Amino acid sequence: MPQKILEKKSSKIFQLGEQDSGIRTRVEIQNFYELREDCKKRHCLFEDPEFPANSSSLFFSKRATKPYVWKRPQEIVENPQLFVSGATRFDIKQGLLGDCWLLAALANLTLHEDILNFVVPRDQGFNDSYAGIFHFRFWQYGRWVDVVIDDRLPTYKEKLVFLHSAERNEFWSALLEKAYAKLHGSYEALEGGTTSEAMVDLTGGVSEMFDLHAGQRDVYKILLKAYERSSLLSCNILLDAKELEEQTEDGLVIRHAYSITKVKYFHVKTPRREGMMPLIRLRNPWGNDVEWKGSWSDKSKEWKLVTDEEKKNEDLTFDNDGEFWMSFKDFSERFTNIEICSLSPDAMVEGMALRGGQHMWKMSMFEGDWVKNVTAGGCSNNLDTFSCNPQYLVALVDPDEGDTDNKCTLIVALMQKNRRKQRKMGKQTLTIGFEIYHLEDPDNIPKPLNRGFFRKHHPVNISPYIDLREVSCRFRLKPGIYCIVPSTFYAGEEGEFLIRVFTETNHKLMEHDIEVNLIENNHMQVPHFRAHELQDVKQFFYQIAGEDMEVSWEKLKEILDFVTKNYPKREEFSKEVCRSMIAMMDVDRSGKLSFEEFKVLWAAIEHWKGVFRIYEKNRSGFMNAGDLKQALSSAGYHLNYRILNVLVHRYGNLKGEIAFSDFIMCAIRLKAMIVAFRKQERENSDIATFSIDQWIEQTLYS
Repeated sequence: MPQKILEKKSSKIFQLGEQDSGIRTRVEIQNFYELREDCKKRHCLFEDPEFPANSSSLFFSKRATKPYVWKRPQEIVENPQLFVSGATRFDIKQGLLGDCWLLAALANLTLHEDILNFVVPRDQGFNDSYAGIFHFRFWQYGRWVDVVIDDRLPTYKEKLVFLHSAERNEFWSALLEKAYAKLHGSYEALEGGTTSEAMVDLTGGVSEMFDLHAGQRDVYKILLKAYERSSLLSCNILLDAKELEEQTEDGLVIRHAYSITKVKYFHVKTPRREGMMPLIRLRNPWGNDVEWKGSWSDKSKEWKLVTDEEKKNEDLTFDNDGEFWMSFKDFSERFTNIEICSLSPDAMVEGMALRGGQHMWKMSMFEGDWVKNVTAGGCSNNLDTFSCNPQYLVALVDPDEGDTDNKCTLIVALMQKNRRKQRKMGKQTLTIGFEIYHLEDPDNIPKPLNRGFFRKHHPVNISPYIDLREVSCRFRLKPGIYCIVPSTFYAGEEGEFLIRVFTETNHKLMEHDIEVNLIENNHMQVPHFRAHELQDVKQFFYQIAGEDMEVSWEKLKEILDFVTKNYPKREEFSKEVCRSMIAMMDVDRSGKLSFEEFKVLWAAIEHWKGVFRIYEKNRSGFMNAGDLKQALSSAGYHLNYRILNVLVHRYGNLKGEIAFSDFIMCAIRLKAMIVAFRKQERENSDIATFSIDQWIEQTLYS
């Protein structure tokens, strides 16, 4: 899809399948309120045709190992409820699906009531409005999307198979998991992931990952500050294990996601010492007795060091519920990674409020894609193609408030789109990352930065290149102009992406690319024909022209066939190409061309044909799509990579080739659209105004 800047629309919630929702899906658009009302009028329960109660919604690469039966909540229990005594982290108990990463995020979500009430709208339930239909909201690639489901859930022996609550008649968590599975195509699509991915989808925030063994200073202070700012927190142990989710002797689980549900200093007093002990509360999504067994675990002797009053204020409970406390020392020695999701401006949609003191980031974002032979240049290891990648300039103006180093905090988050949903098509997550270059003299640099620039300059920062949905990094930079280059690790890999930039103070983010323009060459204005050729063409023209001495597109095709009859290699001019040629030259909208107009057209065709010959592969009638930018530049077109991506998708074939006739069509259409725009442009402002009839006329007749 073309790159474009996304304006934040706080009140806009897209429906799944809606155009511009940013998600690749073929489902019909479903309006929750209209569907519910229709079901109530017809006295029936909703059955979702887009996510049916069968095996296709469960798995895409395997079969169910047990005879699962889809049942509605009232078929499982007598008194089903969406919530029982509100939502708590104990409503999250993992089933047979390997989606602990999602469950760890959901447990965190229950600690933020306002956010939860937005993700799980309270305008539904098992009361008088019940019609077997529910809806949930998820953030997806810069937009909030509303997902509708029916309440048929997979069961085995009268029990839910996947996510369920500690309360048997509570169903909000199971239904939310189903909606998230529908969003990605199936329950199996949720196997494996990072908690940060789910935390971002539940809040619209930005995630950061910290390696606890990388020597990062003040990690506990970072965690405490993040917790106080309503950030969502999780952690895991990324160590080699003999089997998936292997248990250690002290009760922890390797390669398993945990929620961090509280960060707190406890006042501790011993006969010898007194002070503050940094503790962390964690929760295992299994929700059972698989818990930490060391210091500060449930009912351990260390709790005797805390006063009864403080324990009462903290409402400490020691049940086999998967939740436990650890000292930060034990935590940092055993866990390897923590994930922090800070709430961004995108989290502040209508109806969502946060507890006091929340720091809000300044945010900008762009969408884009990597297209083979055009913008899929790979990382800087591929120096010959690296400059082909999309480029973005960020202007850091003011340092952070109160910063003694006179620096700005910059968070860059690069997210690849739709890969989880494409698993069933065999597509895996790409290895992605980005590089940042400081522009010391931004007024005297190529646009975009070219191969020569990257040969002479080194990046000031490089993100890790990893095969995760999102790669994000925090930097401390001096005010100035920087260029961010997002890419896949390997050249030629195709994918869509979203890039977001966060700062504490104001910034400007813009694409760094050439301005679109058409430079008319003189030889495209004045036709060059030999005298006898011109006379023959003129005679044939008037011979087949009508009484008005003009030709339609059908007659134009005859003339072009006549002109090229003696060419060693006959060119193909389809009826669509001929129609576009007429439209390009047809100033008075008569649908016909005069001979003088034809001469100008033929001069342009000869020029475009000469350009095509330069880049044609072995006289095959095709050119490489990777040469399209240079070919069009030779023809007088200055185009940015957004437009080039669209042109390659529109006129290229699966082999990455562009045929002669498609190249001609491309050149004609471009010229027609640029000329039409310039006629309506406001004083060289790159802004034009069209009425709807003008717009339809220009786009259809070109």
